[in-house]
Amino acid sequence: QVQLVESGGGLVQPGGSLRLSCAASKSHFVIDIMGWYRQAPGKQREMVASITSGSDTNYGDSVRGRFTISRDNVENTVTLQMNSLKPEETAVYYCHAEYYDRGSVDTWGQGTQVTVSS
Repeated sequence: QVQLVESGGGLVQPGGSLRLSCAASKSHFVIDIMGWYRQAPGKQREMVASITSGSDTNYGDSVRGRFTISRDNVENTVTLQMNSLKPEETAVYYCHAEYYDRGSVDTWGQGTQVTVSS
């Protein structure tokens, strides 16, 4: 089983930047997709960005051009660089990974709080 641990959340002013990191536990599983989701109070969880093992990326419409996702396939880590942050992006950010174990398996981190406020 793969476990995910996030780091890097915190408080940032509007227009500021923050970097989130996520590390997957070492295992023999090959992780296909890694990414980030977020959930604000009273809202549904939404996809922020994802990246495949082949480095194909996908971004939510609201973050494209401001956020950058990257990945280290050797260390099984994924990083989200967030620039020009807005107050409405205050949320709990969750790391996500999809891997194959006799079928597709989704796993989630515990979440890290990002607060954008002056």
